[in-house]
Amino acid sequence: MRHAKFRLPAQLNQLIYSPTRNIEKAQIRNLSQNSWLSLHQNILITGATGCGKTYLACALGHEHCLQGKSVYYIRLKELLESLFLAQADGSYRKLLAKLIKYDLLILDDWGLEPLSAQQRGDLLELIDARYGYKSHIIISQLPQESWHEMIGESTHADAILDRLIHGSIKLNLKGESIRKQLNKLTDDDQLS
Repeated sequence: MRHAKFRLPAQLNQLIYSPTRNIEKAQIRNLSQNSWLSLHQNILITGATGCGKTYLACALGHEHCLQGKSVYYIRLKELLESLFLAQADGSYRKLLAKLIKYDLLILDDWGLEPLSAQQRGDLLELIDARYGYKSHIIISQLPQESWHEMIGESTHADAILDRLIHGSIKLNLKGESIRKQLNKLTDDDQLS
């Protein structure tokens, strides 16, 4: 659990289920099992800022850690910076080997910035090495239709997205920002 470096101490039993959020208990219960990991499928979680994407991904990751799977959480920008620095100091292959071994790699903040040529190459190398052997959870505010443009250069974009999207499980979360809702509750409590 400590090696996973989750951004949030999330747990599935604390998820907020409602039709307006587009999260169903039966689907999450199914995802808490290892079947999708055994099939090396990916989960793509999209939705607006604050709707609980990162919380859901961390909760699923936490559950799979409890089941003995190796999980690692990292923001895409941090991953790409680490790969860039590893190229410079000669530790690239070692870092890549470490990232490839995780049963589940959770990539958060996918699509916040367009990728450079170097970043596209590094991302393709990582995704390709894991394809068919390991699973990913991709978390993005950006709708999936815009991912190709964010990656840039169509050959790399096609290759990366084909490996991530084919056979993936797609969750598009809806609803108002949970942070906003929680702050409103706290503000209301302070007013009483």
